[in-house]
Formats: sequence, structure tokens, C-alpha cells
Amino acid sequence: MKIGLMGGTFDPPHIGHLLIAEQAKEQLGLDAVWFLPAKLPPHKQAAITSATKRLQLVQAAIQSNEAFFVSDIEFEREAKSYTFDTIRELKSRYPEQDFFFLLGADSLVNLDTWYRAEELYEEIHFGAVARPGSRYLIPEGARVTAVDMPLLEVSSTDIRRRVARGRSIRYLVPEPVRQLIEEWKLYAT
Repeated sequence: MKIGLMGGTFDPPHIGHLLIAEQAKEQLGLDAVWFLPAKLPPHKQAAITSATKRLQLVQAAIQSNEAFFVSDIEFEREAKSYTFDTIRELKSRYPEQDFFFLLGADSLVNLDTWYRAEELYEEIHFGAVARPGSRYLIPEGARVTAVDMPLLEVSSTDIRRRVARGRSIRYLVPEPVRQLIEEWKLYAT
């Protein structure tokens, strides 16, 4: 089986994440996409929302798509979640799977700064999704396949700001996610 892996903070997960996963699934011929919420993201400051709630938000976001799955593998470590470590663990547990790591094309520019980048290039193939204004600047040694996606300007940061300002996020996040954000009073000031 070919499995796409989507890592991230997902604070909160939004329609852009789901669109990336669906387009990658179709264009790369993936059998499934596994979402990997980071317990302790290495390249960001601490997430605003607890890891457990972010995991629940992702579960709520993907519940209507049987090809999407959420993995809590990064919750097993107390240390920061590095993609290299996660990929090695997944390949150890599921040697029969062919994994693709999905990321925004804009992230390719900094890919060589990722933890154990050169070894990571040997471990996994990347599916790079074009975002508005991004270009494919592929680091030497990285195996990358382009995934075309309709241009969509939506971000978790913008969604948090909208909630804090009392603005609607309907249709920017799946309805079950919107309901949990409201129920848990996330991002409100």
C-alpha cells in the first residue's frame, strides 16, 4: 500500500489540510493518508491548544473520509517530534508500506535544515503541494513529486485570529471541528 503522511501542529485542522490530503491521494495514487499531529513540534513555539485536544480535532476533521487515518505515534515520545524519527519508526512497524511525506512546496526551501535531512531524503519520498506564491526549490538528494492543488488561502493562524475576533470560521474548518472549537472555547480572547 502507498500511504501519504501529513505531519503538523493542526491547531486547528482546516479545509486546506483536507484538500492537500485528498489531492495528494488522487495524484500520487495513495491508498490512504495518515495525519500525524505533533505532540511537541520542533520548529514552532508551543502549540496554543493541548496535544490531546489537537489529536481530537484531527479525528473530528477526518471522520467522514474512510481513506484518512490519524496516528498518535508522535505522542509516544516525550521529546520533540522530528520527522526523521517518526518515519524510521513507521517504516520499522509497517515495512510493507510505501510512505510519502506530504508538505507544502514552500517548505522545500528549508528542507535541508530539518533534523537529519540527508538521511531523511534516503528514507522517504516527498509529495510537495503547491501553495499560493510557492516555487519548487528541491534540495539536492531529495526525491520530490509535485502535487497540484487549487489555490486556497487558509491557515490555522488566520482561523485562530478569526475566532479571537468573534468572526465566523464556518466552511474554513469541517463542521465537527468548528463545533469542538466552540464547545471548548478555543482561541477566544
